[in-house]
Amino acid sequence: MSNPDSQPGKGTQPRIPLNDGTTMPQLGLGVWRTPADETADIVRYAADAGYLAVDTAAIYKNEEGVGDGLADRPGIYVTTKLWNDDQGYDATMRAFETSLRKLRREVLDLYLIHWPRAAEGRFVETWKAMVALQKDGRVRSIGVSNFRPEDLDRVIAATGVVPAVNQIELHPRFQQRALRAFHEKHGIRTESWSPLGQGQVLEDPVIAEIGRKYGKTPAQVVIRWHLDSGLIVIPKSVTPKRIVENISVFDFALDAEDMRRIAGLDRADGRIGPDPATF
Repeated sequence: MSNPDSQPGKGTQPRIPLNDGTTMPQLGLGVWRTPADETADIVRYAADAGYLAVDTAAIYKNEEGVGDGLADRPGIYVTTKLWNDDQGYDATMRAFETSLRKLRREVLDLYLIHWPRAAEGRFVETWKAMVALQKDGRVRSIGVSNFRPEDLDRVIAATGVVPAVNQIELHPRFQQRALRAFHEKHGIRTESWSPLGQGQVLEDPVIAEIGRKYGKTPAQVVIRWHLDSGLIVIPKSVTPKRIVENISVFDFALDAEDMRRIAGLDRADGRIGPDPATF
């Protein structure tokens, strides 16, 4: 995979302050469903294009590829996630060590509980292990993914430690306003997975019209909407052209009318992925 012709993301990306005193890049590369044997080249290409963060997970089976691709780039912010089978205090500790080894990192930037699996009742003990890992300096920030307000309340009540991030499905057709308001009240940052609605939202005529206004693609409009909404966003691509396209979003901003029109795309039935209440 050849190097990109330009570096659109260099020196232009905002960082988001977290509630633990650290910061993280507001835009990163997601590697969900990225083939393991292609991951190293893809993340290396993305880093050359200016990406400052990569988001992976144990269940993606490509942590080693991320580690290989970023072996000489210690400054790239790396997030990974604990899979459901490894919940529980001791299992979390073992899984963390495995992920850290695969990622070839001495300290992880951000570690998330991938799903609450509330019916199994292990996520509080899992969170206690993550709190211990952070206190020991093994991970800089800890957070969760797909947690509902009641799940967040339980880990906060049990430990007094508020997750830095909750990574949730979020895109123009599923805007999660109530959960985002809960996050705002508690100082939790919202991070969007499937930020492009797995491509479905890119066909919306409102998005296309706004893109024509700025001379931008639908994907760039949607990514800009996440940024202008104060969200952390991790678009996924394995295509060099789109990897560059997705980070070429720092030379424009949506106006109030654009934001109002995109707000109107929210739908009660807009969820694409699993429901955390039942998954």
